[in-house]
Amino acid sequence: MSLNSYQKACIAFFALILVSWIALFASGSKEGIFNNLFAFAYGLVPLIGGSLAVVGYRTWGGLSTILGKAIFFFGLGLFLWGCGQMTWAYYNFFLAVDVPYPSIADLFYAPSVLFYTIGTMLLARTTGARFGLREEYGRAYAIFAPIAVLVITYNVVVLVGHGGELVSKGSDLMKAILDVAYPLGDAVSLSVAAVVAGLSFRYLGGVYRYEVILILSGLAVMFVADSVFSYMTTVGTSYNGDFGDLLFAIGMFLLTCGILGFNKVRQAAVPAD
Repeated sequence: MSLNSYQKACIAFFALILVSWIALFASGSKEGIFNNLFAFAYGLVPLIGGSLAVVGYRTWGGLSTILGKAIFFFGLGLFLWGCGQMTWAYYNFFLAVDVPYPSIADLFYAPSVLFYTIGTMLLARTTGARFGLREEYGRAYAIFAPIAVLVITYNVVVLVGHGGELVSKGSDLMKAILDVAYPLGDAVSLSVAAVVAGLSFRYLGGVYRYEVILILSGLAVMFVADSVFSYMTTVGTSYNGDFGDLLFAIGMFLLTCGILGFNKVRQAAVPAD
């Protein structure tokens, strides 16, 4: 797998973030400026990476091509998530709120999943997924893969995260809605990505294979991260720099690195509408 300069910079910065999390974990710190700085720092990955995709989507063919649209929507989703994390950091540093949930930050987090899903569906049209649907195994996979993901979602969110209840007793209404909406949105996006990956690998020709794998992995990690965050905020153990934050950092890194990877194939012919 060859890496472009954007991906190399992304990996180098993430390495620093990972080292800082290890240091926080070893110190046992659960509050303070270094915990807040960690939450701020990993939010820069999707903020900057998403900005590069949104501003430079024309490099990938612009909105006149399917791939250009896919890059744009993915970039917009990443950028919004980064904006949400910057808003979270504002609460941390200026309002002295350690875990602002629900808050204005959710106005940026929530739409990001929608744009990931749109971007993934558009990628399906560039990676050969439609050819996989012509085969019997492909049609069966397209039906059962989303069902499997949704079953896992139910077990993780309802049975594990909320003790068998869709809405925990005494839970704030907005928190209860978001606790379900975030993992469910991730599950829908992950389902689409799983179908794209499963149906398209035979037709990728090695061009987009690793980018799709990174994106699929990132969506899977984000699903787990949102589920862990929901559980930890419910039981009151969430803090900046916890294990859930590490998962968010990993998920955002994988998604950002995946979408920036398309830069190396920007000169290749891309399908037009």
